Parts: sequence; structure tokens; C-alpha cells
Amino acid sequence: MTSLLEFKQYVKRFYIKYETYLTYVWKFLLALVSILLINSKLGYMDALTNIAIVMMASLLCAILPPNFIVFIAAAFIAGHLYSLAIECALIAVIVFLLMFLLYFRFSPKDTLAVLLAPLFYFMGVPYVMPLAMGLLGNPTSVVSVSFGIVISYMLSYFSSNAANFGSDGVEEAANEFSNIIGGMLGNKAMLVMIVSFAIALVVVYIIRRLSVDHSWKIAIAAGSITLIVAILIGDMMSETQISIGGVIIGTVVSALLMLVLEFFAFNLDYSRTEKVQFEDDDYYYYVKAVPKVTVAAPERRVKKINRTREQRRS
Repeated sequence: MTSLLEFKQYVKRFYIKYETYLTYVWKFLLALVSILLINSKLGYMDALTNIAIVMMASLLCAILPPNFIVFIAAAFIAGHLYSLAIECALIAVIVFLLMFLLYFRFSPKDTLAVLLAPLFYFMGVPYVMPLAMGLLGNPTSVVSVSFGIVISYMLSYFSSNAANFGSDGVEEAANEFSNIIGGMLGNKAMLVMIVSFAIALVVVYIIRRLSVDHSWKIAIAAGSITLIVAILIGDMMSETQISIGGVIIGTVVSALLMLVLEFFAFNLDYSRTEKVQFEDDDYYYYVKAVPKVTVAAPERRVKKINRTREQRRS
């Protein structure tokens, strides 16, 4: 355990020392992975799949604010869908406009939630997002997580139904537009996921803010159980045929990852809890203080050994 705490201190000190450069690096990598994922799922416009364009867009995202990555990702999606069918691009633009209006209104700092939700979705563990945002975010993070899920299902829908798009006549285009809306809004699995994620996120947020020992661990366990039960109930009510086995395995893996997050973000020593009470002219205060688990990282000392004159002469 001591070695892990020392490793944590090393990581913390390293990040503080090189924070500026590491920020550029993680923004570049996040933008690069997001664009490569979009190109792999869509990839209908050859110009956007050009590695030079991808690298330049990623480098631009690295030096600009994190929210710019969301704009670049939306632009790549809209560009690919425009090459596929203008109806698809129009639907995507409407979704993105709605997302930006709600996203910048309620949770403008949750850039990672919007971008990481599709990444974890295609990795098979989307259940990380409600647990993580419940621990690190607030109830308004539901907006960002929900739109991340919508984008995930939108990419899957357009990728798997690409052969059905692309009509010439006005009437055919109108019918295609209607079918796309029905196919997306009628996706019961997506609606079940959004509702379940929202419930789990709020449960995790409420519990982790309680003044009880090991609140984060309790919140992770309660959120995981809530997530599984909510998806199970939604699956039975809407007959979405969601793989419950996959949900359970994915949720367990996500909970283990959250324990790692808890170790780095909220590792407390409850054995040294102190309760203090004091007062002023207007209030009487009851304070519960729980110290963080810390350990001083050993510093390397270089000892110089100088030879004596007799040794040098000999």
C-alpha cells in the first residue's frame, strides 16, 4: 500500500511540474482518438480521412480550449454524413445544435463526458460515464452524458444503415428524412440507456456527498446496482433485448475502474477522523474533518565521496 501511495505522490508531483505540456498532450490525444473513431465508423468523405487533415485538426485542438474538440468532432461527423446523404447531415446538424444549446447552458465544463462517452461505448464499457460523472461532476452532467450516448447510437445507426441512404427525388428524400428520425428516436435501447444513466448518475452524486465513511465506495456500489437494475427494468418494459450479461460484466469492470479513480481523487484515512465544534455570534458549527491518506515520496540523495590527498597521490 505504501508503494502505491508513493506512486500516487510521484504522479501528482510530475503532473504539477509539467501541467502545461501534459494539458497540450492529452487534448491532442483526445482529439486524435475521437477523429480516428469518427473516420473509422463513417469515413464517407475522403478529404477528412487524410492523415494530414486529421493531424492538423488534432494539433489545433491541442492549443485551443477543450470545448473546441467537440466542435471539431461535430464538424467531422457532419462532413462525412453530407457525403453520404444531405438528409443525414441535416439530422446530425439539428442534433448538434440542440446539444450545444443545452450543453453550454447546463454543463459547459463537461467536455470529457461528451467525448469519452462514445469512446467507452465502442469499447463496450459505456457504464463508466454515469459512475465517473456522478463522482466528479454534478446532476447537470446528465446533459453531457446523455448527448454522448445519443452521438454513440447516431454513429452506429448511420454506419450500419449507410446502404439505405442517398435518394434523388424530393418525395424520396422526405421519406428518407422521416425514416431517419423514426429510426433514431424510436431506438428504445438508446432511451433505456439515457434514462438508466441519468438515474445512476444522480444516485452516485447524492451518496458521494453524504457525510459518511467511505461515501465514494458506497456511491460506486449503489450506482452500479442502480444501473444494472434500471437497465434490466427498462429492457423488460420496452423489450430492447439488451444483453444483461454484458451489462453486468461491463458495470463490474466500470466499478473497478472507479475504485482506481477513487484512490487517486478521494483517498481518505477514516481512522483519523476528527469532529470539531465551534461558534460565532450567529451560528454554532459542527465540523467533521477526515484527513487524506498521504505519504512523503522519498527523495533521491546523491552522496559525493571525495578522495583524500594521500589516496590521490597513491
